[in-house]
Amino acid sequence: MRLGLAAIAYWAMVFALGFVLGTVRVLWLAPLVGLLPATALELPVMLAASWWVAGRLIRRFGIAGGAEALAMGAMAFALLLASECLLAVVLAGQAPVQWLAGLRQPHALLGL
Repeated sequence: MRLGLAAIAYWAMVFALGFVLGTVRVLWLAPLVGLLPATALELPVMLAASWWVAGRLIRRFGIAGGAEALAMGAMAFALLLASECLLAVVLAGQAPVQWLAGLRQPHALLGL
C-alpha cells in the first residue's frame, strides 16, 4: 500500500510538471527551435525535478532500499505511460496504436 501510494504521488507530481512544461514546449518553444531541441531543453528540468521528487518521496514514505525505490519508479512510469496514452486518445484523437507508433520519433523517445 505504502509503495503504491508513493508511486502515485511520484507520478502525479512529475506528470503535473511535465504537463505544464510540455504545454510550454509545444505551444511556444517548439515553433521557435523545433521539436527535438525544445524537448532537449525541457529534459534537464524534468530529470532534476524527477530526481528531487523521488528523493523526497523515498524519505516521506520510508522506502527502504534500491528494490523498493525501483518498484516505486517502475509503477510511476507505468502510470505515466498510461496517462500519456489517455491524453493522446482524448486530446489528440489518436488511437493507442498511433500513440505507440509516435514514440519512435526522436523527440518522443527523448521525452520519455
